[in-house]
Amino acid sequence: MKKQIFKVPAEFAGKRLDIFLTSALKLTRNQVKKMITSGLVEINKKAPSVHHWLKEGERIIVKEKIVAKKVFLEEPEINIAAETDDYAVILKPVGLLVHPAAGNGAPSLTDALIKRYPSIVSVGDASRPGLVHRLDKDVGGLLVAAKTQKMYDELQRQFKERLVKKIYTALVEGVVPQPDGVLDFVLARSKTYPGRMAARPKGQDGRSAETRFTVLQRFPHHTLLELKLVTGRTHQIRAHLKAFGHPIVGDTLYGLKKKNVKKPIGDLGRPFLQATALGFFDLKGQWQEFTSPLEGELQNFLNTLS
Repeated sequence: MKKQIFKVPAEFAGKRLDIFLTSALKLTRNQVKKMITSGLVEINKKAPSVHHWLKEGERIIVKEKIVAKKVFLEEPEINIAAETDDYAVILKPVGLLVHPAAGNGAPSLTDALIKRYPSIVSVGDASRPGLVHRLDKDVGGLLVAAKTQKMYDELQRQFKERLVKKIYTALVEGVVPQPDGVLDFVLARSKTYPGRMAARPKGQDGRSAETRFTVLQRFPHHTLLELKLVTGRTHQIRAHLKAFGHPIVGDTLYGLKKKNVKKPIGDLGRPFLQATALGFFDLKGQWQEFTSPLEGELQNFLNTLS
């Protein structure tokens, strides 16, 4: 039996097992979770939980890594919320890339769509067939894919003219005092932090962006928000909320860096953000709207604050 052995370095002491193996094996977190729950990982000759907290020097054994990679890199199954001959509304799972990434062999939503709808390869952009919008890898929720070129062109028009309804739910750090508001910081790629967007006051250099928020519920140290995207810039919600002073809980890229900041119980391990409503016009001009409840993991996390 093929094995790979790791010794936990000091920098991963106090971190979760799945986070360490995601880095060590170059797999997605969902793939690592499946390996752990399938019994392919041992610590001290015992099967650990996904959320095992590591200690420096602990010995981790990964069994049949090659076989595991082959199994877990297959195209993922996707949950279809609704579909017609023209489009499919998808509940994208957390951890799944929407488009294939350069140098990353992990499966993507694009792979799953092509497998389910082979004719979609001829719809829209060849590198992202059928897709006119996206969700970050660690964000789940509703997303629409066009199954015909006519629907693709129509969705593109609606996104360009800001006719599509996109609603997200997020848990943020701190208590937001006002019941609602508008965030209109302009966005530009950060020169200091690669891979991150910088939000600046309106009027400075950058692309215009608008996010409207409504408070759903307040907790002693956190606030649950409903967010409506007027524009759809890269990392718009995450960058806007950081600039607002209320970054998303679990967002390591845009989150709080200060010490002694009050944190919620537990470690979510990803941004508390989900696309919970999506609306657009079909080819007959009829409005179609879809909603999804909070994922179980997010709802359970929220319950720890109540």
